[in-house]
Amino acid sequence: MQTDVLVSVPLTGSGQFTDQTPSNLARCRVKAVYIVPTATAGSLVLRDGGSGGSVKATINTVASASQPTYILFPGEGLLFQTAVYGTVTNLGSATIIYG
Repeated sequence: MQTDVLVSVPLTGSGQFTDQTPSNLARCRVKAVYIVPTATAGSLVLRDGGSGGSVKATINTVASASQPTYILFPGEGLLFQTAVYGTVTNLGSATIIYG
């Protein structure tokens, strides 16, 4: 099923992803993730809900401030029932593409 594809505001610390308004994202499907790493290896944990929500994906990054990571999720992407929360460790920023 085709839906509009939107881009979040880059997340630089742990918290809920927001749209460009910025308002917290509600139920949506995450289609892709774009991560700008730092010189230290890091990770992005995507959770459904808040900081204690169920983990949908854990993405580890390399230790390279000049090597961004782009991951396209297959099919319809990852469904988040209530909200998209990101736990950020040693990242410059993380942006999601959603619909």
